[in-house]
Amino acid sequence: MIETEVKIRIQDRKAVLAKLLALGAVVSRERHPEENTLYDFPEEKLRAGRRALRFRKSGRRQTLTFKGSPLPSRSFKVREEFETAVSDGGQLRKILKALGLQPSFTYRKHRMLLRKGNLLICLDETSAGDFLELEGKRHEITRFARSLGFGRADFLQTDYVELIGQERKKGLGKTAAG
Repeated sequence: MIETEVKIRIQDRKAVLAKLLALGAVVSRERHPEENTLYDFPEEKLRAGRRALRFRKSGRRQTLTFKGSPLPSRSFKVREEFETAVSDGGQLRKILKALGLQPSFTYRKHRMLLRKGNLLICLDETSAGDFLELEGKRHEITRFARSLGFGRADFLQTDYVELIGQERKKGLGKTAAG
């Protein structure tokens, strides 16, 4: 399947949530913690191709997701995505290790899922800040973002690995400097 999404950095999560609900978005999953671990080969073949293999734990839910290289787009992050439920995370990790894959990046976040028609809306709290993620058809994303007061200039195509990595580097710089 092809996934089309954008992230928007937000300053006031509660105000954005209130606006989402006022616009008719419905909570499909309350705020919950997630742990995401990316896997790659030692020579970082997946990262070099801007692809990702992610194992996500969220309560009892575990999923494995492959994300292909981003397709050309000026405003949206568009990429092929395949996802499946995992019943035994320990066995999955053994399989990945046997294939030569190893954990390359782990991050945690809190996420609330909402829906507005076919649009998937995520409110994410990460160590890099709070974000609104909109996933669906381009025109639906643009229209809904506009109703929230955001335009294409606010759209981020950056993934959490990059955003959190940048934040971690800033923290290291502060530690080294201070």
